[in-house]
Formats: sequence, structure tokens, C-alpha cells
Amino acid sequence: MSSEQSPSDAPSTGTPPSAAAPTGPTDPTPSSPSGRPSRSRVPLPTLRPPTGPPRKPTDARKANVLAGRINRGGDGPCYGLVTDDGRQYALHGAGKGTFTVGTTVLVTIGPADPTADCGPGTPASIVDISPVG
Repeated sequence: MSSEQSPSDAPSTGTPPSAAAPTGPTDPTPSSPSGRPSRSRVPLPTLRPPTGPPRKPTDARKANVLAGRINRGGDGPCYGLVTDDGRQYALHGAGKGTFTVGTTVLVTIGPADPTADCGPGTPASIVDISPVG
């Protein structure tokens, strides 16, 4: 600071501090934080209400892929599988591995082998089987 300038030499605005313009919530023009552009007052777009249920399933899945728990396990070739919706399958697949009862698996199935009888449930052959988790 030079000798001509001092904190007490601040320019006077001619109005006492108590008569300054209001800056609180009564201020009609909202201010934005410094360095940020103010937001527009245009309303955000919204989705229309649905006109009805979907015509096609929204979570399409392959009909030949099953997920469930083994309820008749072992080293094969027959396995039992129960899906989450309670459907029982009798699966046949030689050399597909050993699965213990309770194992959650993902199975790709094919047409049933007419010569194999793997117990109760919808018969199917195993194309691919793998444990989940």
C-alpha cells in the first residue's frame, strides 16, 4: 500500500451500511455461485404414463438356457435340476462333470435322449453346464 492509500481511506458510497440493498432470500434475482452459469428455468422432461403392459417380454432370455439348483447330483450322466420357479428337470449328459446337491448351475439344454431315463422331471440333454458363483 502506498502512503496515500490506507484501509480507512475506503471510498464512501454515500449510504449507511444499514441501508444497503438486501441480499438474503427476499432478493428477487437469485445469484449463482461464482464462476458457474445460472440454470435455466425450463422444466425437465418427464415420461408419459404407460398406455398398458408391454406387448413383448422386456427381459428376453433363451428358452434353452436354464438356471437352478442341482437336486440329484453326482458324476453323471444323470442330474436333477430345480429352477427358481419350481420346475423339475431330468438332465442327461455323459462326461459333463461332478455336481453336488445344492450347486447352482447354468445349463444349456437340447432335445432329450430317448434312451436315457434320468428320473422325474422334464427330460432334456445337457449341451453345456457350469456352476454359478
